[in-house]
Amino acid sequence: MTSVFERLRRRTFSEKSLPFLFLGLTLLAYGLLLPWTGFYWDDWPFAWIARFLGPQEFIPAFSHVRPFLGPIFLATTSLLPETPLAWQAFALLVRFALALSAWWAFKNIWPEQPRQALTAALLFLVYPGYSQHWVAFTHINQELIPFFFYLVSFGLTGKALHDRKGFILFTALAMIFQIAGIFPTEYFLALEPLRFLFIWSMLAGPVDSFKSRLARTVKDWLPYLLVWMGYAIWLYSYYTSGAYKNYGLSAPGNLQAAGWAAPLQILKAGGDAISKAGLYAWVQILPLAAKTITAPSTWGTLGLILAVSGLLAFYLSRLTLPVGQSGSRAWGQQAILVGLIGVLLGRIPSFAVGLPLTLQSSFDRFTVSMMIGACLLAAGLIEWLFARSRYRILVIAILVALGVGQQFFNANLFRRDWARQQEIYWQFAWRIPALKPNTLLLTNYVGIDYETDFSFTAALNWMYDPDFKPPELPFAMMYSQERLGGKLPALDPGLTVSLPYRTVAFHGSTSQAIVFYVSSTSCLRVLDPVYANKELYARYPDALKQAIALSDPSLIQANAATPTLPEAVFGAEPAHTWCYYYERAELARQQGHWDKVAKLGEQVQALGYKPQDPTEWLPFIEAYTYTGNLQEAERLSKLAWDSNMVPRKALCSLWKRIASDREDQPRIQAFSEKLQSEFSCGG
Repeated sequence: MTSVFERLRRRTFSEKSLPFLFLGLTLLAYGLLLPWTGFYWDDWPFAWIARFLGPQEFIPAFSHVRPFLGPIFLATTSLLPETPLAWQAFALLVRFALALSAWWAFKNIWPEQPRQALTAALLFLVYPGYSQHWVAFTHINQELIPFFFYLVSFGLTGKALHDRKGFILFTALAMIFQIAGIFPTEYFLALEPLRFLFIWSMLAGPVDSFKSRLARTVKDWLPYLLVWMGYAIWLYSYYTSGAYKNYGLSAPGNLQAAGWAAPLQILKAGGDAISKAGLYAWVQILPLAAKTITAPSTWGTLGLILAVSGLLAFYLSRLTLPVGQSGSRAWGQQAILVGLIGVLLGRIPSFAVGLPLTLQSSFDRFTVSMMIGACLLAAGLIEWLFARSRYRILVIAILVALGVGQQFFNANLFRRDWARQQEIYWQFAWRIPALKPNTLLLTNYVGIDYETDFSFTAALNWMYDPDFKPPELPFAMMYSQERLGGKLPALDPGLTVSLPYRTVAFHGSTSQAIVFYVSSTSCLRVLDPVYANKELYARYPDALKQAIALSDPSLIQANAATPTLPEAVFGAEPAHTWCYYYERAELARQQGHWDKVAKLGEQVQALGYKPQDPTEWLPFIEAYTYTGNLQEAERLSKLAWDSNMVPRKALCSLWKRIASDREDQPRIQAFSEKLQSEFSCGG
């Protein structure tokens, strides 16, 4: 044992081991839950396009949004299958490459500060303000690949300035990568002044006077400035030409709306960006963990933070790097200034079009353009505040570990969301075997966080039309409240509904619709004016209740076979627990197969399953009245009545309808009146 500790004490690591450090941290931060993450947000439409329209379709699909982004999607989708596992694995590889490119860029900008460059790159790898890594299909193509090109461009600029013999070659390459980094997406539009600051810092030694240094900086930056100005001119002309059709945003956004108050609003937004993206993001995992301190996943996160901080501190204390310049406080001050400017520059594009900056939401994707600034700010503060190597290493290890923990925490949120998504898709398959074409699906809410109705539109078309042929999209899903007055004109029958979906379109009517509801705890429910009516859902939002009258369950082809969902995309069919039996019972009730509903009720109770929402007992209660098992109908009614969730209006409505439908059966009439009296249903 002594010899083991002795070997560890003497163990050292060279610079050659650093790629393995980056790889290990990448796996710990982003890879531990990789097999259990899936598609989110725009991943679904993009995957659907790749599968059913082909990679070449991304060129016209982006022609009115980001025309230079289409080729990136074309290239990646030509190489990868349309499965979550493939894209999540590719995201891991891109993250690793992005971290190495940042390290390489910082080393070339500050070749005499290898330790500081490493610190900034390690922080960059795990930057915790950006939580959208797992929206892989979308953000790999839309942001991370262009970001990789831009970082390489910065690094090539560093090589050009430090190797004057290769200046022209490296500058030309840097300009090519600059074009590849900024033209596909406007996310990095405002970052180019950082290159000016990098050049300025690199000329600190060779050029002495301020005037000559400034002139030299401008001269070396000029080629990049011309590319940047060319891009800005093109972007402005593109936005104002009418060709741009995206998100309903206007280019002036906040600045136009602010009017005379614009300077104050800009200052507030700048302070908000620095406090959130530059500072709070690094420690946000601590209050997040405190809110769920009893959860096993939280303890796993905290354990991971402790393990990574200890191992990384040991590694960094044994790491030998090329000897750099002294004066780390001076570099720290420089990095703080560049970092602050970088955060502010990175906030400009999203602020200018009126989009908020909110951490732990889809809006924190805007921090991707603030990552360089935030990491340099943190690295600079460490260098400036901690002169002693021991304390500095400890702080670096803790900050990196907090970043790893935050990303693992995020991964677990996406894992849960994907598991719930899969449950919902399979519940659709069990309840709705097939749909008539041109059916509109309406709901006001789906109890998951990382999808929209338009995301579900792609998944549902994938499920119900596996042999899709363009250009008519057969199905569309819309939120009855969020889309009301827009894509959904009103909740009245006979209204035309159209949904452009990249290069295809849905055309339907409010008279050909199915309304459904699913919460975070309930099973999927197809609503209708008879069984699941406005009275039963009286406590639900108006946007849901008003839509129920439009719901036509006859659009469901009940006799069709359950659709075959590709396991690589939707996951394996889950175990048949409560929701499976409930969905099959609802389908059987729609067909009037009461014996089958009652049999399903017997099976699910024999297995010991029961609903989280006792309203889901209703189809079984009604089935028992049809099969003559009134004792069981009474037992389940009282069980539901006595539950904590108390679906009392639903039960009263059910028994009143049973009495109304069975006027020719005195026994049922009397039994219904007895229960209504016990439940105090009133008139």
